[in-house]
Amino acid sequence: MTTPNPLAPARLTAAGDPQALPAHVWPASARRDDDGRIEIAGVALTDLVERHGTPLYVLDETELRTRARRVLDAFGSRTAPLGARAHVYYAAKAFLTADVARWMRDAGLRLDVATGGELALALAAGVPGERLGLHGNDKSDDELATAIEAGVASIVLDSAEEVGRVADAARRAGAVQGVRLRVNSGVHASTHEYLATAREDQKFGVALAQVPGIVAAVRARPELRFLGLHSHIGSQILGVGGFAEAARRLLEVHRDLLGGGPVPELNLGGGFGIAYTADQEAVAIEELADGIVGTVVDACRELGVPVPDLAFEPGRWIVGPAGVTVYSAGTTKDVELQTEDGPAVRRYVSVDGGMSDNLRTALYGAEYEVRLANRLSTAEPVLVRVVGKHCESGDVVVQADLLPADAGRGDLLAVPATGAYHHSLANNYNLLTRPPVVAVADGAERVLITRETLTDLFARDTGLAGGAA
Repeated sequence: MTTPNPLAPARLTAAGDPQALPAHVWPASARRDDDGRIEIAGVALTDLVERHGTPLYVLDETELRTRARRVLDAFGSRTAPLGARAHVYYAAKAFLTADVARWMRDAGLRLDVATGGELALALAAGVPGERLGLHGNDKSDDELATAIEAGVASIVLDSAEEVGRVADAARRAGAVQGVRLRVNSGVHASTHEYLATAREDQKFGVALAQVPGIVAAVRARPELRFLGLHSHIGSQILGVGGFAEAARRLLEVHRDLLGGGPVPELNLGGGFGIAYTADQEAVAIEELADGIVGTVVDACRELGVPVPDLAFEPGRWIVGPAGVTVYSAGTTKDVELQTEDGPAVRRYVSVDGGMSDNLRTALYGAEYEVRLANRLSTAEPVLVRVVGKHCESGDVVVQADLLPADAGRGDLLAVPATGAYHHSLANNYNLLTRPPVVAVADGAERVLITRETLTDLFARDTGLAGGAA
């Protein structure tokens, strides 16, 4: 047995088999075939790489569709006995293609879009306006006009200023527009600072004290129909407590607003977390639904008000676990460091992607795990840090995990739980092209997004005739 590396985080000492595929992190269809190759939905990653290259985003279509139906069932089955409805909006910012939009529509979900681009794609994919909600802290006049013209069911007001702008746009279109008001509940979610979005000192929403005045302004405009309050306390939240507390705070305001007119809905946002590494445990969506809906019921009973329709906006929970990113390993480098326990070695394994296809590690210090994808190995596991090829020391894909000591150039490495906020945050730093997205289901594959080429990039450079070098 090898001596534990003092640089290894504590979570790795109890992680178990470093070549296993934990079911709560990987897609349910993930397995190794008889040759040790990782398969997703019956398709070997090695075969996908042979046809599509690396880096490569792989999306388990069945996993995504199943999770969409599961979240709708979880909330719908708990609100229906109360005489209320549950509206589930897929948060398009997590990952959006035309096919994904249609899969969400077909599963009975609505879509939450945050920009004109997301709105245009959803409409082009055939999602009707009445199944869309528009978010954003700085909506342009064009975005508002397009949304209202398309019949978008709800626009989330993010500031007092937007009341008049949305009302004027609705008047010009001859429409009555449904609106929600985003409120900062003051609940400080247990997550990264940049992912906590209900704190008072940040760009989204309005303070609780401002709500009565803004709602009065909404109700004074006949072009607007007030739907209710909206809250989003953050992202990658692994418990129920924050959602429950936000619901209690908003329902007190909700009760007061009922004195001036109907308040049919309460939108509690999304942010439901997933497991990125084997040691993490995400709360089951059914348990979340029990806790959140139960809190709403109890609070409404105490306040003497009927249970409103409830709306939720999950994105990561639906698509995150359905995604796996595959890389080709390149340079390996052992770095000897001095620790309190003596010298230790960290092995750096470079891959052909990095912060251009996974920006979350650099943005949030996100943790991931990595597996050798093209074979099994009997070599001793060693501590590795998987890094990209960009000119940044912070270009890290996996901060710390174990790989067989013989893993290196020519091998394929797979990183799970990359369906959300990977393709949507992808970029062209150092002029790397963005990877394709290939969906797999029942042993078959389908390209959702083609690989970007240098010709695609150069086409925007006016100094290159016809986009060629």
